[in-house]
Amino acid sequence: MNATLESNLFVFALAAFLGYEVVRRVSPQLHTPLMSLTNAISAISVVGAIVVTGADHDSTLVLTLAVIAVASAMTNVISGFMITDRMLKMFKKRRDK
Repeated sequence: MNATLESNLFVFALAAFLGYEVVRRVSPQLHTPLMSLTNAISAISVVGAIVVTGADHDSTLVLTLAVIAVASAMTNVISGFMITDRMLKMFKKRRDK
């Protein structure tokens, strides 16, 4: 392994542990804003995946992985907004008829 791959794996592992700890320690009242924040981060991933997909690559593997990244990130964004909407509806008062 070269130094770049090792350092990237190290940063990925640290980000995974840090993200887990941050989400675990969030109080239940803040889950909706946290979900909205993760949707914004996923939207950044969508833009990055689209850029990679649109770039000129000789490898079909890179193009295939980029298309899978776009589809996965879009699925994450859409389902995240659906869950956030559902969570916000739980806090609305019901109208008596």
